[in-house]
Amino acid sequence: MATKKKLATKKAAVKKTSVKTTSKSAPPRAAKAAKPQIVYNLKVGDAAPRFSVASTNGEKISLKDFAGKKLVLYFYPKDNTPGCTLEGHDFRKLHTAFKKAGAEIIGVSRDSIKSHTSFKEKCGFPFELLSDEDGSLCKGFDVIQMKSLYGRKFEGIERSTFVIDSRGKVAREWRKVKVDGHAQAVLEFVQSMD
Repeated sequence: MATKKKLATKKAAVKKTSVKTTSKSAPPRAAKAAKPQIVYNLKVGDAAPRFSVASTNGEKISLKDFAGKKLVLYFYPKDNTPGCTLEGHDFRKLHTAFKKAGAEIIGVSRDSIKSHTSFKEKCGFPFELLSDEDGSLCKGFDVIQMKSLYGRKFEGIERSTFVIDSRGKVAREWRKVKVDGHAQAVLEFVQSMD
């Protein structure tokens, strides 16, 4: 019985020592550092960033909703601006051809759902628009860039389009898009896919 007591006392002493040693050898806490800026380097063949974003259909839309389908995800700067309206109209005109090719179209900007709903109704878009107000989807696809307007620098969406294949991988990307003829070029690529 006395041996068991001695053994228990020894174990407790070892435990105390190891706890003290651990706390002494621990490095001092550093001051709270700012979050590092995440830099994305998305390339063709990479898995598309996952997302779940509010849409004009009143629900969140996720990448997984398009499993087994082709998805055209086009990012545009702002609702109701001339270039963005023209781009949306071009995708609208070709919507039936995209559907025949097995592809869904979705537009994305940082505008609110209220703004998107109004824009969609006014233009008669047969596809949904996603409201990426916090910019997380835009950052995931690396479309937020420094822009300049009348000498003022600001962060904004660089007009870009991505085709995501049925396995959720980026099949093609277009950056710094010029609107004229772009929707047709995207359609031709989608039609060429297996």
